Amino acid sequence: MDWTLGEEFATPEGVVRWGTLGRGDPIVLVHGTPYSSFLWRDIAPALARTRKVFFFDHLGFGQSDRREGQDLSLAAHARNFARLLDHWELSDPSVVAHDIGGAVALRTLLLEKRSYQDLTLFDAVSGGEWERGLFQLFLEHEEVFQKLPGYAHEALVASHLRHATHVGFRPGVLDAFLAPWRGDSGQAAFYRQYSQIRQADTVAYEHLLGGMSLPVRLVWGREDRILPPRYAEWLHERVPHAELHWIEGAGHLLQEDAPGRLLACLTAGFPSA
Repeated sequence: MDWTLGEEFATPEGVVRWGTLGRGDPIVLVHGTPYSSFLWRDIAPALARTRKVFFFDHLGFGQSDRREGQDLSLAAHARNFARLLDHWELSDPSVVAHDIGGAVALRTLLLEKRSYQDLTLFDAVSGGEWERGLFQLFLEHEEVFQKLPGYAHEALVASHLRHATHVGFRPGVLDAFLAPWRGDSGQAAFYRQYSQIRQADTVAYEHLLGGMSLPVRLVWGREDRILPPRYAEWLHERVPHAELHWIEGAGHLLQEDAPGRLLACLTAGFPSA
């Protein structure tokens, strides 16, 4: 399907592009890296049957502005998310967040002091020791990765994307995720954003997790190789009232591996609501 974000919001670091579907109680979808709001192409229209759905591309990603010198830290993404919520005049929306979108949503709630009706985190960066593996190499050797030949860079990104899905991509989907990171400018943008995502920005709110009083749902792919199940358990221990749901036979990208089961979780409601 065509996925074009028709709305714009200006931030000090560039334009964030966003869109909305449906009518009803607001729900906001927050993507992670190295993805974009294209991840929500199946989920957003289904939710829009009963909700007003908001989605956007983080600065430096997808259809939003990408350029040298941008602050693309988790703290900066959270400030931009807070600005977006204010721009949309949403004082108490439901928020659904994936991958680093989880850390962005948590910082916005706990440090930027915005309010949510409820929060769903799935296969999400939240805290603990998550600077590891290939991500850690990106942080430590950005200048080396920036100099990779184009074919090697593209092969690396494609392999990284495939590693996130347990069942594989449908035709054309991998190319859509690769598109923003191709070419010289795409390669620079890819490592620019990864080099600024730091664990210190989640440590800053970890001590506040136990004080969260809003309804929280955790959903996790049992076969997640990017953020294995122990990260769900780490978060569940620190937000003890949160629901925890496992999705069997699915990896890091529940939107791709199990969209129906993810949607069932998102529409089930909260027992405490």
